[in-house]
Amino acid sequence: MEKLTLRSQFRLFGEGKAFGPGIAELLEGIIRTGSLRQSAMAMDMSYNKAWSVLRQSEANLGIQLVERIMGGAGGGGSRLTPEGLEFLQRYRNFCAEANACLNRLAEQYFGGGDGQ
Repeated sequence: MEKLTLRSQFRLFGEGKAFGPGIAELLEGIIRTGSLRQSAMAMDMSYNKAWSVLRQSEANLGIQLVERIMGGAGGGGSRLTPEGLEFLQRYRNFCAEANACLNRLAEQYFGGGDGQ
């Protein structure tokens, strides 16, 4: 049997979709660029769609993930709130641990090399 790999994605739901790989990528882009607009552009997402996704996530989580930085000589931008950064880190840690568990199970059920 050919070597199989497992790919998984995790989404959290409240009243609606609250958090998942897309919003995590959007937030990580804000950390890198300091801009929601630039993060959305890098994901081929419109700025309006990015705000919509962000607001929906914040409403379902009950926390503010991102704050605006008002413009000035250097222009404005966005940054994660302390709660947003902490939530993103917990989500990424959870995903890493869950994937490690799932990969152990996949090896147990599909990867033994002994005809299993």
